[in-house]
Amino acid sequence: MTVPVQARVLAADDPAALDAAIELLARGDLVAIPTETVYGLAGASTRADAISRIYQAKGRPSHNPLISHVADIAMAERYVRFDPRSRALAEAFWPGPLTLVLPLLPGPGIDRASTAGGTTAAVRAPRGFAHELIARLGLPLAVPSANRSGRISPTHAEHVLADLGDRLPLIVDGGPTEIGVESTVVRVRPDGIDILRAGVITPDQIALAAGFDLHDVAASLGDGGVLISPGMLSSHYAPRARVRLNAHEVAPGEALITFAAKRLPGQERAALVLDLSPSGDLAEAARELFGLLHRADASGADSIAVAPIPDHGIGTAIIDRLTRAAAPRDQGGRGSA
Repeated sequence: MTVPVQARVLAADDPAALDAAIELLARGDLVAIPTETVYGLAGASTRADAISRIYQAKGRPSHNPLISHVADIAMAERYVRFDPRSRALAEAFWPGPLTLVLPLLPGPGIDRASTAGGTTAAVRAPRGFAHELIARLGLPLAVPSANRSGRISPTHAEHVLADLGDRLPLIVDGGPTEIGVESTVVRVRPDGIDILRAGVITPDQIALAAGFDLHDVAASLGDGGVLISPGMLSSHYAPRARVRLNAHEVAPGEALITFAAKRLPGQERAALVLDLSPSGDLAEAARELFGLLHRADASGADSIAVAPIPDHGIGTAIIDRLTRAAAPRDQGGRGSA
């Protein structure tokens, strides 16, 4: 693959964007595309060369698996095996921001490098441009967030251009993303459901759709440290600045991200003050989260103070992302995701 000096940017509603993306993906190249969650770096899940290019472009560790995006349940069934409750979840939430971890079928299919060599694959069916693209291409796409590994996820095409514009041939611009945080990831067991990554689809919604009691749906760290899904590394979504959570005051020169118009002592001395949702709307806060982290990081402040976020509903996903953004970094100062 010959990488251009700067990626070409096409609007998602331009018919040329779909045709150009299909042509590039069919030959193993990468394309940044909008999904309803965040912008993703797409490559064909069935091509080893495309999977290798994704890991290389992101600087992503090979033990961190990728989600394969499909058009629908029928496409997924070519590659993974559904149990009845997983099928019920797919029927309830696809297309949409729910990822299922399912056993791989034997034989050729999703490239094992995308599953970190494991025997399961994380799959979901997205909405919008991504759905149309996959349906037209007829192949599943591995689509991790379109940013260098460990950095803040992109919710605008401009974020992708700034971070990966010199590493891929095409960015499809669909405007700001609808949801703003990555999909909920779950794994069904005979006696319950593991939530491997929090998202906008909540445990009570999952329990109801799968026919479990809510107490049988719980967060999980996975299997003995083996990653079976993305979004499970402790350090992820990290800005360059240090992130300080549950702040009740602001130090001079810090950037502040607040919520529901809450004022903190010392914020008049902040380098920048941003509000996730002045009205206290958690869905709006999720949409704005990564964009405001980008803006706070660009302020040049060494530290970003974040006011407390309600720990219910979508707030759980917001807190999950912020906790990983605030986690200790490696010695190079970057997150390891």
